[in-house]
Amino acid sequence: MANATNAETSPDTLAGPVSAEGRALPGHSFVIGPDAPLKLECGVDLAPVTIAYQTYGTLNADRSNAVLVCHALTGDQFCAEPHPVTGKEGWWTSMIGPGKPLDPARHFIICSNVLGGCMGSTGPASIDPSTGKAYGLTLPVITVGDMVRAQARLIDHLGIDTLFCVIGGSMGAMQVLEWASSYSERVFCAIPIAGAARHSAQNIAFHEVGRQAIIADPDWRGGDYASHQVKPVRGLAVARMAAHITYLSEPALHRKFGRNLQDRQAITYGFDADFQVESYLRYQGSSFVDRFDANSYLYLTRAMDYFDLAYEHGGVLGNAFKNTKTRFCIVSFTSDWLFPTAESRAVVHALNAVAANVSFCEIESDKGHDAFLLDEPEMFAVLGGFLKGCAEHRGLATGEPA
Repeated sequence: MANATNAETSPDTLAGPVSAEGRALPGHSFVIGPDAPLKLECGVDLAPVTIAYQTYGTLNADRSNAVLVCHALTGDQFCAEPHPVTGKEGWWTSMIGPGKPLDPARHFIICSNVLGGCMGSTGPASIDPSTGKAYGLTLPVITVGDMVRAQARLIDHLGIDTLFCVIGGSMGAMQVLEWASSYSERVFCAIPIAGAARHSAQNIAFHEVGRQAIIADPDWRGGDYASHQVKPVRGLAVARMAAHITYLSEPALHRKFGRNLQDRQAITYGFDADFQVESYLRYQGSSFVDRFDANSYLYLTRAMDYFDLAYEHGGVLGNAFKNTKTRFCIVSFTSDWLFPTAESRAVVHALNAVAANVSFCEIESDKGHDAFLLDEPEMFAVLGGFLKGCAEHRGLATGEPA
């Protein structure tokens, strides 16, 4: 799958992004310079700001086939290719590829690492040019709105006026809704999957458990662990383990592990990983710390906690979408207890209240919140049909024989 760079002509473009670990990454970078800093919701003008991104496919002549893919909390820009750190396949290869709903033969697909991330975009592990040290906790707190404004600057840089589609799951769905609210005229169709217009009290509580696990790690050092050349890997691993439980459903965990023991015939009456599910979670935690920055985890979970579209629009969610011309397809999963269907229905009702063009599908699945990342044929069929219809309205190729 070839990366398209035909839209990349600005002198602001760097040779390539660099991870929080200083590792050179494949792909592209765009820099927001001090002459026009990024205005954050906390009131700070931030510059320079680097946004790392990947593209797949080719932008057509009238620049009307661009699709922005928004990643979730622990995702990044490597959605459709092997990950440069882990070597694992891209996190959304089930959705992106030849003959799939997002097809690089028809779409120019853009995926950027969010502001606050750790895979090349500016985040707490980035170097503060005023001190020569990693920002750590001196980086201003960012929001989902800030992430989207940074993405909008990238889209401007690529010379794209209107995105054919903005799509994403979980935290990515929050970005989709923010795009549809703040830049409605620039979004032809929007697909928020397994998301919500605000973070619930339960979700904030889960995030707080993860943050406190990181902060309680002695190696966190007040967030300045880079200066001490250590990493709070134990705290970050526990945060990942706790969060990972929320991404699955009880039936999915039971089907995968049950009460099976791990490499033993009997319980040990100790605290080793007797059960397979314990071993699985420990692996999830230990592998996560190799590719993610602990302070980024704090910043991104905080951004999700602060997200509340209704609050930003006078307490009425419908006000966030007034006069929208964007076509919406909202998707939820029956077993998602992190972002239950009721949250998606609330968005649908708000869109109905302003006479927006909206489709909604609740997909029967026992795979939990992470179902949007997995092989879900009904989801592919729904989104494939929705995108085909939108392409016809947009005058784009549909992938069907002429």
